[in-house]
Amino acid sequence: PPLSATSILKRQKQLRRKNVRFDQVTVYYFARRQGFTSVPSQGGSSLGMAQRHNSVRRYTLCEFAQEQEVNHREILREHLKEEKLHAKKMKLTKNGTVESEEAEGLTLEDVSDDDIDVENVEVDDYFFLQPLPTKRRRALLRASGVHRIDAEEKQELRAIRLSREECGCDCRLYCDPEACACSQAGIKCQ
Repeated sequence: PPLSATSILKRQKQLRRKNVRFDQVTVYYFARRQGFTSVPSQGGSSLGMAQRHNSVRRYTLCEFAQEQEVNHREILREHLKEEKLHAKKMKLTKNGTVESEEAEGLTLEDVSDDDIDVENVEVDDYFFLQPLPTKRRRALLRASGVHRIDAEEKQELRAIRLSREECGCDCRLYCDPEACACSQAGIKCQ
């Protein structure tokens, strides 16, 4: 009987079947904690997460995409409400030039869902992470069960932000190593 040679094409097809396939997403959820590891652009404490996750959820890729869409749409709704609230306040205060008790009393509850149009905004085009204001970060920490927010972090973060504003030294034209902050720190004069 003649010897049959195995086709090169069949061998390639066999190799392709051994590739890794990703068909699910595993999401680990962590409780919020005070961070101590980042420097928010505004005052207050930073956000972090607990050492261990408190729940796990598995999604198919399709389910995860739908979940992300829902979450992003909710974040977008809140962002648009905040923008609308700011616009209402600016209108009542004539762009911030006139004091208004009515403007001071406005909250997000005063912005109706009818005032914003989330459905006609493409979430993927609009969605981006926004820095959270100090009050919102505190509220998130409290809602996560953090009862005592370490006030020292606030002072440390303020000092870091201030130190980042100053970069380099005061040297002009030539460097005096005895007076140069860069030279004293062991770096090239800036």
